[in-house]
Formats: sequence, C-alpha cells, structure tokens
Amino acid sequence: MQVKEQHYYTPEEYLELEASATFRSEYYEGKIFPMAGGTPNHNQISLNLSSALNFALKGQPYDVFMSDMRLWIPLKRLYTYPDVMVVAGQLEFAPGRRDTITNPVMIAEVLSVSTEKYDRVGKFKLYRGIPSFKEYILISQTEIYVEQYSKAEDNKWLFSEYEGEDALLALTSIPFQVSLLDLYDKVEFESEPSE
Repeated sequence: MQVKEQHYYTPEEYLELEASATFRSEYYEGKIFPMAGGTPNHNQISLNLSSALNFALKGQPYDVFMSDMRLWIPLKRLYTYPDVMVVAGQLEFAPGRRDTITNPVMIAEVLSVSTEKYDRVGKFKLYRGIPSFKEYILISQTEIYVEQYSKAEDNKWLFSEYEGEDALLALTSIPFQVSLLDLYDKVEFESEPSE
C-alpha cells in the first residue's frame, strides 16, 4: 500500500487559493483545512453579537468584524476566520494585505458540535499568541450559555460563565454588555425528542 504524501502550502499559496475558492479554509502550519458551514442558529447568534457590538461602539475607536474578515497570527502560522472580532484603535493588517488583520482585542466563537473541542482548546491556545488579545467568548448554540475568558495580570486568564435569559454578559476588554436574551434573539433551540 502506498502512502499519499502530505502537501504543505506556503502562506502565499494559501492566499492565492483562498482568493478564488468557493468556500473558506483555514491555514495552519502549511496545511489547509476546509471550514464547516454554519447553522441558522450559529449565524443568528453571530449576527446578534456583531450588531449589538457595532451599535454600542458607534463613534468610538473600535472596529467590529464578522466571519468574513481573516485573521493572521504570524507566531502560530495560522490564518483563520473567527465568528466575531473587535479591534481597539488602529487596524493592523498582515503585510501587503487589506483583508487580513492581526490585532483583535476580543474574539468570539459560536460553538458547533464539529468544532467545539478545537474552539475551546486548540484555537484558544493559538489565539493567545496574539499580543493584543485580551478576551475570548465562547457561545453555545444549543442552549443559553456563554463562557468568558478575560486576560488578567501575569498572563493569567479568568473564567466566567453565564446562563439563562436574565444573565448579562459584560466584556472586560471593551465597554460593552449584552443580555443573553438579546444575544439569543430569534434563536430556535431544537426541542428534545419525545419518548
């Protein structure tokens, strides 16, 4: 049996392929990984969060991006598309690019069954390679539940969790808060199958 040799791509090759691709892919250490498609709940939660952030931060020195803005982490050799990102102050782009940023202060990911472990552990470790990164938000799409990781002194990360419609998520890296009721507006959870 012949083993197929793994092809490794340069960042330049990835960007060239991505420019004409019909779907988005992530790049990590020379490998390209197709990204999974989103569900209606995933999309609605991302839209609710980015819309609330954009409205609350209007006229302030922050930029809010949804999943179409690419992120480059040179230290980790990762190109990816977070669900929601916020940049504080001046945008910093990857060299020679205007479609890839490098300096988010906050990143939020809506958890999917297929990517939850990677978002929770692998991606969080990679995101910590961003010098400006101070806050990570993980949002369930199957229940009203949010996890918050906030960077403190001495490179420590503080964990908070929020559940239920009455909870209020308050970010620590930017002046913003949102009720979970608003965050989950128009989200329809699947009912448990009857026995």
